[in-house]
Amino acid sequence: MPTQPNSAALFQYRGVPAPGQLIPLGLQHVVASIVGIVTPAILISNTCGLSPADQTLLIQVSLVITALATLLQLFPLFRRIGAGLPVIMGISFAYVPTLQSIGMQFDLPTILGAELVGGMVAIVFGVFVKQIRPFFPPLVTGTVIFTIGLSLYSTAIRYMASGSNPADPAQFGSVQNWVVAFITFAVVVFFNNFTKGTLKLGAILIGMVVGYLVAWLMGMVSFDSVASAGWFQVAAPLHFGISFEPSACVSLAIVYVVNAVQTMGDLSSTTLGGMDRLPTDRELSGGIIGQGVISILGAFVGGLPTATYSQNVGIVTVNRVINRLVFALAAAVLLVAGLVPKFSSVLTTIPQSVIGGATVSVFAMITMTGIRMITSQKFTMRSSTVVGLSVALGMGVTQVSGSLAGPGFPGWVTTVFGSSSVVLATMMAIFLNLILPKDPPEEEAQAHRVEAVIEEAAQKAERETQ
Repeated sequence: MPTQPNSAALFQYRGVPAPGQLIPLGLQHVVASIVGIVTPAILISNTCGLSPADQTLLIQVSLVITALATLLQLFPLFRRIGAGLPVIMGISFAYVPTLQSIGMQFDLPTILGAELVGGMVAIVFGVFVKQIRPFFPPLVTGTVIFTIGLSLYSTAIRYMASGSNPADPAQFGSVQNWVVAFITFAVVVFFNNFTKGTLKLGAILIGMVVGYLVAWLMGMVSFDSVASAGWFQVAAPLHFGISFEPSACVSLAIVYVVNAVQTMGDLSSTTLGGMDRLPTDRELSGGIIGQGVISILGAFVGGLPTATYSQNVGIVTVNRVINRLVFALAAAVLLVAGLVPKFSSVLTTIPQSVIGGATVSVFAMITMTGIRMITSQKFTMRSSTVVGLSVALGMGVTQVSGSLAGPGFPGWVTTVFGSSSVVLATMMAIFLNLILPKDPPEEEAQAHRVEAVIEEAAQKAERETQ
């Protein structure tokens, strides 16, 4: 059937919306995702001590990989690699705690080597998603996401206190740094809670712009790196190198499994909110396989691990715009930006106090997402035990430096279990959920009825798409 530019096309996956509608809706997704794309690259660059030129390149690659990951989800290869759903997929905050622990112990090539292995694990998960899914009910997944959010708070506070020159310890925690951080924080809170529409969606970006201007007026911004940056550059394969450390690979592989489950949740939210149905098994499998494939590609060019963006899923559930050309336009804008070093180098001039003031609200959202998942079902004593003990061990071990590095412990134990709260919390949540007695029969029966309804709806949707 021929497609014509019209408003109805916005609410169809295929179709051609009018340019006047397509452009603002596509840019809205760019605004919602841009901070989440570039900030992890800045955090990991600082953790690994990269030069300004390499930091610019890492940001460039993050933009490019996000664009390619989104396009792969929109236009699947061979009907198996990619979900074929309206989502934005890109560099994710969820991996940051584990990436920082690997980067502090080793280096960026070790992160990329672990990412390569993690991508392979994601592909396997995607192939067997139906069989593996029962090990990750909302209780387990919510516990892990909750732990991710908690573990990121120290990063936000450290950045809020760091100002524009983290190499100068004399400036750490200065009044100037905290003034900039709190102005940024206040602007984000205001636009998040007292505005609507595009202003609300762009709250974090607006906060960073205001904080950046304040920092510039206070003499905290230097444009030296921008002047030396070029106008066009493509990352050479293996520019950063790849190395493999078994303990790092195991740690990141576990986080990949958790984020594959999160991807399933985001894909389900997208189809429920925008299409009034659940995703099919093929869509879930393709989405996770695509996530793994793009991570493998990213490892060779310096891209960090990817996941779906919940904030963009939220836009879909609000406006119900699911046309893939809207998302393709957003991907194209990010791709062009990623090929221009001048643009990326400007982002490296953002003082850390601005980043901290803006991202503390992002990390809070991640934490609350975990709580919502945990409490989406009846919160019983069993649930309390799984969540409480998993978070206690995950957070507790990492807060006591060297607690798993004493006599009798090999070095890899600290890397796998002692450096990232997410890994230990994940394994403990899965273990406790399997061994603890189930809730009373009437509650369990109700849960089974809910699962049966979901499974029946998914099978119906899959039949309709065949």
